[in-house]
Amino acid sequence: MKFVVIGGGLVGLATALELRRFSAGAEIQLLEKEGQVGRHQSTHNSGVLHAGLYYKPGSLKARLAVSGIRRMVAFCEQHGIAHDICGKLVIATNAEEIVRLRTLLDRGEQNGLCGLRWLGQEALREIEPHAAGIAAVHVPEEGIVDYRAVCTAMRSELEQQGGTVSTNAEVFHAERNGQRWALQTAAGDFSADFIINCAGLHSDRVAALAGEAREARIVPFRGEYYKLRASAQHLVKNLIYPVPDPSFPFLGVHFTRMIEGGVEAGPNAVLAMAREGYSKWKLRPGDLFDAVTYGGLWKFMRRHRSMAWDEVVRSFSKEKFCASLQRLVPAVQVADLEPGMSGVRAQAMLPDGTLMQDFHFVEREGALHVINAPSPGATACLAIGEFVAQRALTSIGQWGRSAACSIGAG
Repeated sequence: MKFVVIGGGLVGLATALELRRFSAGAEIQLLEKEGQVGRHQSTHNSGVLHAGLYYKPGSLKARLAVSGIRRMVAFCEQHGIAHDICGKLVIATNAEEIVRLRTLLDRGEQNGLCGLRWLGQEALREIEPHAAGIAAVHVPEEGIVDYRAVCTAMRSELEQQGGTVSTNAEVFHAERNGQRWALQTAAGDFSADFIINCAGLHSDRVAALAGEAREARIVPFRGEYYKLRASAQHLVKNLIYPVPDPSFPFLGVHFTRMIEGGVEAGPNAVLAMAREGYSKWKLRPGDLFDAVTYGGLWKFMRRHRSMAWDEVVRSFSKEKFCASLQRLVPAVQVADLEPGMSGVRAQAMLPDGTLMQDFHFVEREGALHVINAPSPGATACLAIGEFVAQRALTSIGQWGRSAACSIGAG
């Protein structure tokens, strides 16, 4: 039995490792289009270990985030990877947010998080002296990690266990011939009994190569960060997050201490003109055309017109960005901010303009597609990999195109 995993980010690497764990005799081949693994979402993120506070109880996100963070911490300890379980504060700044914060606390408890604490104003300032807010939830299991080192360790372990990683191997054709797949890539031709699509920002396109209809589409939203200058880094001890706004489809700006030192502030969420558009001006006409011709995007923009405009304004105005940050840490000033990194979310959007909230997987005969695995995908990658590997192994020989199965809430 030969498995080919398409995509060498954290989810793809973890899936290949889990396949090896559950099927020692199988051949495992991983294909990555870049020259190194983990070049995109896996290392263009805040580096946070998410424990599962926000996610609907019973959802795949909740289940896999809670188990995933514990597995990730164990992996880091085993491989000597820098990480710090420093804890996080989620802060309410007004009475309306208090109600939503209590809901978050209840969700976290239902999801099985350990050590959650409700804090009043004085108690939260003992942890984060410069934070605003009238109450907070302390999440002690959350932390920060070096995801680049995680990617390197996963690749090394996979190769030590007999798996093969081929880089510069973008897949541009996939065809099913009988019970086998024939894949054409930039690194040559490959065959497989079973393919697993973990292509992240290009997961919908890889699925389409394998014959799937693109009902959901990846719409790239860039998240831009600032960094606090050294003189202002004392204002943030660890992780400071807002209470999510239910009318806003993304989490909102926050503060994150980084594992290599320093503090990030952000991100916003603006439509990117390229699926790997880490700068404002990066344009790939095919990617932009793909987004703007999708009816779901226009429905999303109409529904969130005000939010979308505010995000664009913040992208070009440091003052507006700073004002958003000051809701959490009032002492932060415009002069304290310097340009930081950017990332692009591989967020699946449905034709009605709603964002897929849960992890989402599609099974066919001889194939499994990871269509939606945004945050906390990095934290939960080992748990996602186990889930995907087990589904792939149990579905072999059981699925035909007439009996396709979709897994995960939309």
